[in-house]
Amino acid sequence: MMSTKFLFPPLLALSLVLTGPAFAPDRAWAQNGGEQASYRIGPADVLDISVWNNTALSRTAPVRPDGKISLPLLNDVQAAGLTPMQLRDALAEKLVAYLPTPEVSVIVREVRSFTVSVIGEVRRADRYDLRGHVTVLDALAMAGGFAEFASRTRIVVLRHNGTTVKRIPFNYNAVVSANGERANFLLEPGDIIVVP
Repeated sequence: MMSTKFLFPPLLALSLVLTGPAFAPDRAWAQNGGEQASYRIGPADVLDISVWNNTALSRTAPVRPDGKISLPLLNDVQAAGLTPMQLRDALAEKLVAYLPTPEVSVIVREVRSFTVSVIGEVRRADRYDLRGHVTVLDALAMAGGFAEFASRTRIVVLRHNGTTVKRIPFNYNAVVSANGERANFLLEPGDIIVVP
């Protein structure tokens, strides 16, 4: 029978390889300066709204292009721009008029609103549906990298901010240089990356 002192070190090494170090920070957390990014509901997402002990009010609700969902008794409720927990609290507050102590849960069943576009001098210009946060470099990789005559120093990210469009410059050469990783930022839903 093999001694446990010979068996333990290989098992410990294998568990560290499979699980990764427990102290490794989440990339989105690190990129936001230590602030954990929370998912915000967007148009076209599909939500499961559940009111405990009330099947008539529970349902699956798509978020309309105007950012609202329709529910019995409450009619139209703003959902886009809120986190699932914020929407849960808003629904519970509105349902107090009809139920003494409503217990509401909101689950994002399908994420359909997180899209970014990559256009210009890339191999596969397209609109990409994402399932989580990605950086500019991630999106460029999804687009297959640069075409032959791409200007890597004059990339621009267009971000809609209400009625205005913000232009965020992105210099690929500076980002991939030593100590340039901080310039690689997280994209937001609806961002458009233009590679001239």
